Amino acid sequence: MSDYLGAHISIAGGLHKAIERAVSTGCGTMQIFTRSSNQWKGKPLTEKDIANFRRTFDDSGLHEVISHDIYLINLAAPDGDTREKSLSAFADEMMTCARLGINKIVMHPGSHTTYTPGEGLTRVIDAFNQLFEGVPEYEGFVLLETTAGQGTNLGRTFEELQTIIDGSRYPDRFGICMDTCHIFAAGYNIATEDGYADVMEQFNSIIGYEKLQCLHLNDSKKGLGSRVDRHEHIGQGALGLEPFRFIMNDPHFEKIPKILETPKGDNDSMDLVNLALLRSLIK
Repeated sequence: MSDYLGAHISIAGGLHKAIERAVSTGCGTMQIFTRSSNQWKGKPLTEKDIANFRRTFDDSGLHEVISHDIYLINLAAPDGDTREKSLSAFADEMMTCARLGINKIVMHPGSHTTYTPGEGLTRVIDAFNQLFEGVPEYEGFVLLETTAGQGTNLGRTFEELQTIIDGSRYPDRFGICMDTCHIFAAGYNIATEDGYADVMEQFNSIIGYEKLQCLHLNDSKKGLGSRVDRHEHIGQGALGLEPFRFIMNDPHFEKIPKILETPKGDNDSMDLVNLALLRSLIK
C-alpha cells in the first residue's frame, strides 16, 4: 500500500517473515518486536538473519519498519538488577536495530516506582544520556510513547515527555509516538471535534508536531481519564470512530506511520478489518 497505515506484526518464523505478513495484510508500514517481548535476552541474530530481513524489506515496498522495545524495560527503576538489565536490554535493542537498518525505537518511558515522578524522569534522562553515548552504532531515534498513566507509569502528560527531551544532552535523538487509547485514558479528550483540536494544539504547543514520528491507532476499552491501558478494535470502544476520522484526514499526519495494536483475531484477520475501516474514513 502507498499510505502509511500498518500494524504490529508477529516475527514468528524469523524477522523477515514479519515483513511478508505485513505485505499480505496490506500494510504500508509496520512495527515489530525484534525479540520476545517478555524475555530480557533474545536469540542472537546471525548475519543471514540480518541479510534476509534487509533484502525482504528492500523488496517489500513498505515505507519503514519501526521497533518496539520489550515490556520488561524500566529505565526509571531504582539502582539494582532491574535497572542494569533494562540498560543492557535497551542497548542491545539499539545495536540490533542498527544492524537491521531500523531507525525508530518506540519505548514506554518507565515507572517511577518508589521515586517521585520528577525523580523518575531524571533517571530516564540519565539512562538515555548513557545509552546514546554507549551505543554510537545506533544513529536513529527513540520515540517516547504517550502512556495511560496506569500505576506509577511515566509519560501520561505531554509535559512529562517534553521534560525528558529538554533534560537530555541529546534532544534531537527523541521523537514521540502518540497512542490514541493511551492519551484518551490519560484524560485527553480526542473523542469530539473540539476536543481533538484542543488536544492537538496542546501537543503542538508543548512538544511540537515536528517531534511526532509515529501514531498508535487503538480504540479504548475504558473511558476518558480511566488511566487504564486496554486496547479495543477501531470504533468499538469508548473512543468511537470520530477521532480516527479526524486523524485519517489531518494533513499533519499524512506521512506519519500509523500503527494498529488492536486485538488480532484468527490469523490476524482483524488487522484486515481495522485497516479497511480506517481507510474508509479518508475523505
